[in-house]
Amino acid sequence: MKRFVVTGTDTGLGKTVFCAALTGALKGVYFKPVQAGLDEETDSQIVRRLSGRPALLETYRLKLAASPHKAARAEKIRIDPAKLALPKTKAPLIVEGAGGLLVPLTQDTLYIDVFARWKTPLILCARTTLGTINHTLLSLEAIRKRKIPLLGIAFIGDANEDSERIIVKLGKAKRLGRLPILPRLNARNLAKAFAAGFSLRDFQ
Repeated sequence: MKRFVVTGTDTGLGKTVFCAALTGALKGVYFKPVQAGLDEETDSQIVRRLSGRPALLETYRLKLAASPHKAARAEKIRIDPAKLALPKTKAPLIVEGAGGLLVPLTQDTLYIDVFARWKTPLILCARTTLGTINHTLLSLEAIRKRKIPLLGIAFIGDANEDSERIIVKLGKAKRLGRLPILPRLNARNLAKAFAAGFSLRDFQ
């Protein structure tokens, strides 16, 4: 069964919304292994609302909206990376990390270390705004250093053809498409934007 890991060049860029779009388009199942922050709508709840598809229970649910290692420490919990395994599903599985690639899960383990163990095709979400070239190329270097299979880059934001072009060229990565910032974010508008910006053939 198809499985994809979705991560980002940094936090707050819209990768959860991208996950919702991809989960809906593939009629898949969403999984967020570590959720840090429970006061507002969680990422799993956002994906369910925007995709109409199921989300599996998180392995760790931490109250504090912070880096997973800090959120876990606040509750005197130690995240065990060995427990972060990909579940078996009949539908395509879309897995979302937390923040960027080098987010610490413990004092000794980064999220990218878990991605390297999974060896599952990875989608890198990148902003189109100022600074994205540096952040994205650094992320690509880290991915390749650990021999993680890269499916491609999903850009998020307003069109920035020059930045997208140079990232794809220098990073030797596939451009999957671009998801614009939607003024009215709902399931219908998100599905239309994803269909216009991406080809499902790239996720087969």
